[in-house]
Amino acid sequence: MPGLIGKKIGMTSVYDENGKYVPCTVIETGPCVVTQIKTQENDGYSAVQLAFDDKREKNTTAPLIGHFKKANTTPKRKLVEFKDAPEDWKLGDVITVDYLKDDVLVNVVGYTKGKGFQGVVKRHGFSGVGGSTHGQHNRLRAPGSLGASSFPSRVFKGMRMAGRTGNQRTKVMDLRILKVVPEHNLLIVKGSVPGAKGSYLIIEK
Repeated sequence: MPGLIGKKIGMTSVYDENGKYVPCTVIETGPCVVTQIKTQENDGYSAVQLAFDDKREKNTTAPLIGHFKKANTTPKRKLVEFKDAPEDWKLGDVITVDYLKDDVLVNVVGYTKGKGFQGVVKRHGFSGVGGSTHGQHNRLRAPGSLGASSFPSRVFKGMRMAGRTGNQRTKVMDLRILKVVPEHNLLIVKGSVPGAKGSYLIIEK
């Protein structure tokens, strides 16, 4: 699905034409550069690779520097492939946020905020076992029993337990575009999107 690469700037709010308060997210979208065009003959599938966000050349490997020079552009930090991209996109083309100005809805893909190692109450929404009136003094947030003892004598896969939380690839679908600011490469969408400020996003048409 064609789209663009962006960076989350933060959240704010606007008032719509009816005076309703609408929370929204500001995304710096593009400009993206076409750095590679993959074809069925050469690569086994058709796709377009876009690059976003300038990177210092001293921090870029030599193979990547050569890769970007083929597209006549400076090194970039983020590379993403898109299938079903427009056929008129050529190597070295610069795609701006204007590409989305005629759309009403977009999908936004990103990685959620990482929360580290968390217990079952925060990770899975457990209510805790028992209560303070049942003779327990420090087991209120424990997961409880994990399974039978004698049979099957093991814990089944998929058991909801404590563990690393967050930092998962998430797609939010059908977010309404409230405004496009082409002079600053900004896209304002209704609601929230995954990720922290400064994290990269994929905006799909």
